[in-house]
This record gives sequence, structure tokens and C-alpha cells, in this order.
Amino acid sequence: MTVRWRPVTFWMSWPTSVGGSLGPMTQTFTRMDESTADEWAVIGVESSKSQRHQGETVLTLLRMLSDRVDGFAVDQLTHCLQTATRAERAGADKEVVVASLCHDLGKVVSNPNHGAIAAEMLKPYVREDVYHMVKHHQDFQGKHYFHHFGGDPDAREKYSGEPWFALTAQFADDWDQVAFDPDYDTEPLEHFEPLVMELFASPRFF
Repeated sequence: MTVRWRPVTFWMSWPTSVGGSLGPMTQTFTRMDESTADEWAVIGVESSKSQRHQGETVLTLLRMLSDRVDGFAVDQLTHCLQTATRAERAGADKEVVVASLCHDLGKVVSNPNHGAIAAEMLKPYVREDVYHMVKHHQDFQGKHYFHHFGGDPDAREKYSGEPWFALTAQFADDWDQVAFDPDYDTEPLEHFEPLVMELFASPRFF
């Protein structure tokens, strides 16, 4: 059985910059090469409205990490909360704190490349050094455990000289690799919600 969607009628006041007319749009395009500037104007407006609530999606994904323990002493949400708590108490700025909270968010999708996934999710919202901090944190964290698996504990050294090296080392050594303590005074997710909502409300970098 084929299910067909009924056309949706939008009644919009078009901005003069994209045509100058007022009136209804009966149906948005079904293929991009047949789209119009007016239709893209609507999409831009609606996308901007959705963007304001993007932080809620991030918070939902973070909560999903509470179901993952994976053999550690704390679940993955607690680990992320504890990493962010340690970063905040060390005086890290807002972008670093939120990135610390979200650094393992990619595990919701895939564990092996979770750092790269989380980094791409954060990329429009944080500066470049913070992006690289998240993307490469596993190589830096490996200093503390790669030797157990025959890996290279000095994997971080291939990034020596990069302007983000010191920040990523601080993140991995002082906040991330120590954040598995069930007795640590970890801030709850509610504590970080305003920061998450603020950061993800408006992308600044593309």
C-alpha cells in the first residue's frame, strides 16, 4: 500500500527581499531543482524557530547515556556530568564546559568514533580549539590506558605543536580520565541545562 501525504497549505507574509508579494503557498517543493526563493524563505524562518530549541535535543541525547554503563564504575551520563563539573570548577569557559559535557555524546550512535561524531555536532557552536579537544580526546586519553591493549600511549604526540594541544591535554588528563568516581560531588544535568540551551540556540561557526 502506498501512503501519500496531503499537501500542506502555508499562509505567510513574504519578506520583500524575496519577492515582495503577500499570499498563500499551497505546497512546498518535492525536489530542490524546482524550488523557489519564497519556499526557501519559509524554510529559513521555520529552521530558525527550530534552532532555538536545539538544546532540548542535545539534552535528550545526553539522558540516553544514562542507560550505558559499559563496565565502568559510573554510567556514561554521570561520566559526562562529572567531566563537565571538573572543567567548570577548574575555571573553564562556557564553550569548554558544554563541550566537556557533550564529549562522549557520539556513543549514542557509535563507540569507536564517538569523539569525531560529538565534535561534528559541536562544530557550529564552539571555537576551533574546543572542536579539536573533543575530536581528538581519545588519542590524548590513551596516555592512561592504551598500553593495556598494545596501543601507543604517546598517540597524542602526533599533534604536538598544534595550538589546541595544551587544552586537549588538560581536558584528557585533569577532567576526563578521572571522571569515573561514583563518590565525586557531581553536578546534575539540570545545573548545565541553561548553558546547553544558550550554546545550541544559535550556531556561530560553519
